[in-house]
Amino acid sequence: MPSEKIQRAAVVGAGAWGTTFAQVLCDAGLEVLLWGRDPKLIETINEVHTSKYLSGIVLPENLRATSDISQVLEFSPQMLVVAIPSSAIEQALLPLAGQVSKLEIVSLVKGLKNGHFMSELIAHTLQVPQANVTVISGPNLAGEIAARQPAATVVANQEIERAQRVAEACDAGYFRPYISTDVIGCEIGGVAKNVIALAVGAATGMGLGKNTQSTLITRGLAEITRLGLALGANGETFLGLAGIGDLTTTCSSQLSRNFTFGENIGKGLSVQQALGASRGVAEGVNSCDHVLALAKENGVDMPITEAVVDVVHNNHSAAQMGERLLGRPRKMDGVEIQLA
Repeated sequence: MPSEKIQRAAVVGAGAWGTTFAQVLCDAGLEVLLWGRDPKLIETINEVHTSKYLSGIVLPENLRATSDISQVLEFSPQMLVVAIPSSAIEQALLPLAGQVSKLEIVSLVKGLKNGHFMSELIAHTLQVPQANVTVISGPNLAGEIAARQPAATVVANQEIERAQRVAEACDAGYFRPYISTDVIGCEIGGVAKNVIALAVGAATGMGLGKNTQSTLITRGLAEITRLGLALGANGETFLGLAGIGDLTTTCSSQLSRNFTFGENIGKGLSVQQALGASRGVAEGVNSCDHVLALAKENGVDMPITEAVVDVVHNNHSAAQMGERLLGRPRKMDGVEIQLA
């Protein structure tokens, strides 16, 4: 593993979070190249230093952008950051496959596909060892970080030296990285919190208040933790930034695409109408059924996730979701405790 300080990074994905993270890296002193599909967006970033995804934000003048994926390799980065929707990973990264084995790979993607978390999918697509991929997860709303408001995150890799190296590269003062070796815990927290946010958003859209929202968040954390423990994650991860931190943020902000998608469902929009109204990809829509399948495979009870799947894929209404959850048998409060 290389030990020298990371000085050059390429970010694949010019959406809100990818562009914001590119700014973070610039502010941390790195040379940064940002790749995106839309030539007009890339031209705006290069010439006007703004992005349609980050209203009111002036990007660093030294941030370079391209729509030519071959320039990513020509740039000779030491770190490759993946910040594209989970559904586009294989198509976008395939041109880089087999050519980035010496780089630190960083995943900003939160998703699950056919039982595989994003770090696994990225490693497989790029043809690199799993240990090359570091996961970043936490309460990281792009708009707030782009405005350089203080935020923290978790940088996770099974090899702590790699986590430390990546953390040093993205420490921008206002963006504070913490270190973890619990990759699976961060992955689970990152994907499952989007599903819970759909439920909380739906409750909010129905006009329900803080009691309902807090109940869903708390019980959502319980089922996320159950899944994590079943898959070998560290339970403490879910009490930290990548767990309850990320969950509460995603479940309570209008800046969260998953929350606003659920809110539109609660207001009576259909799934297709809510998708049309979304400002970007609501990952919880793509991953909820995959999370549920993984839970069932491991014998884990995830009632909120199951109810969300019925709304997204089985034409249930938000009201039906509420009735179903309230009608469940009484249990002891906690993660694993059950009534005798």
